[in-house]
Amino acid sequence: MEIATAMPSDAGDQRSGVDVSCSDGVIPLLSARRLTGTPSAMAAATLSYDADPDWLWVGTEVLRAYADDGARRAMTDLRNFIGRCPTVVVSSGLGVGDRHRFAVAPGPLLGDDSIHVSCSATSGSGTLECDSVLVRIGTTLVVVQEEGNEPGGDEYLFQLAEAALRRYQTTGS
Repeated sequence: MEIATAMPSDAGDQRSGVDVSCSDGVIPLLSARRLTGTPSAMAAATLSYDADPDWLWVGTEVLRAYADDGARRAMTDLRNFIGRCPTVVVSSGLGVGDRHRFAVAPGPLLGDDSIHVSCSATSGSGTLECDSVLVRIGTTLVVVQEEGNEPGGDEYLFQLAEAALRRYQTTGS
């Protein structure tokens, strides 16, 4: 397993109300790449696992700590975004016509609350998955995400989410 550090920005106070359009711009929110709210601290790492010469699993782990109930609100907003916009077709820029699908899927019950976001992107005849598992522990979110893996290649996602949760509960980081 290789680890590299990255720090994505979040969406701030953008909420999941009726004024949010189901357009290209909402894809990072639907895929949990960005979340609503403003964390007081964030840390991120890129994970890769070279399973064999023909296959590489890539994902990220992001830890977001909030000073208030931002973690709970971010998970509620994510569920609302997915309920409103389960499918988004790219209408401008790179990937015009690509279809992104999002759903709340069965997954492990972890922490105080958890959600498995099923995400797929279809371009022409090819499909990639970008599933995520979000786990809330008090005012903190632990997020583990796939980065465009082949369908069915999520065998490590739940294992890594469980390991990230155990590490956070043990070390606080």
